[in-house]
Amino acid sequence: MTGKIMKGIAGFYYVDVEESGIYECKAKGIFRKEGQKPLVGDLVEIEILDEAEKTGNMTRILPRKNELIRPAVANIDQALVIFALENPTPNLTLLDRFLVMMEQQNVPTAICFNKRDLAGEDYTDHLRSVYENCGYRVFTVSAAKEQGMQEVEAYLKGKTTVVAGPSGVGKSSITNRMQKEIQMETGEISKKLKKGKHTTRHSQMIPIDHETYLCDTPGFSSLYTTDMEKEELKNFFPEFHPYEGKCRFLGCIHGKEPGCAVKEALEQGNISKERFENYTMFYEELKEQEKRRY
Repeated sequence: MTGKIMKGIAGFYYVDVEESGIYECKAKGIFRKEGQKPLVGDLVEIEILDEAEKTGNMTRILPRKNELIRPAVANIDQALVIFALENPTPNLTLLDRFLVMMEQQNVPTAICFNKRDLAGEDYTDHLRSVYENCGYRVFTVSAAKEQGMQEVEAYLKGKTTVVAGPSGVGKSSITNRMQKEIQMETGEISKKLKKGKHTTRHSQMIPIDHETYLCDTPGFSSLYTTDMEKEELKNFFPEFHPYEGKCRFLGCIHGKEPGCAVKEALEQGNISKERFENYTMFYEELKEQEKRRY
């Protein structure tokens, strides 16, 4: 029997088997022996121990389409990162850290700015422009007033999406909005997952319909740019890509080198000053990490 891991907690995995429901499963010892760790989003084979109690054992993890390191989830199609435009003011450094992390893991990402009813139009347009110029899909919405939500729903439809964002930005309001037309079996899933209070201490899949899943993720407030060489960082800022190969020096890191095409684009206003400042900050962090390693 094959299903998808919806949540893993304290050594138990909750596996959704289509038309049969959720089974509480333990992973067999062979996974530890082979160094395999089941992840939320994994497609797995299970054997039933007790049909009435809906318990079983996981016997095999099927091949993964992809595997994210942070958050630790598998078989993801895309990401949606949610920030508020006001209350709280968006932490763009944190946003850029998340975008770098997703670029590094090759996950297409869209940005959703919530609470547009509280923000000025000029600021909203500025942020939209900054990130659209980097090639990102940008939604500006008000979950409270149900403005702009249809576009977000269309983006999520038929995909498995990692949803992330700091506290207070309306992430729960947006994910709850997606569940309005939810099918009956999802209620059973929620009960089996013991998901009465919406806390995100563990990654978990939220089924929206048969082909649409949201993967809610914890730990967003403490992202750091790691697990890469400092020279790689420029590859994860998509707005730099049109200028690669146009700098005077091969391997230019867009720092203090003369004849840097990226710095020229910055001066001409074609690259965001805020984004470039974050690039410089992340580069210095990686440089410091490298010094500590050696």
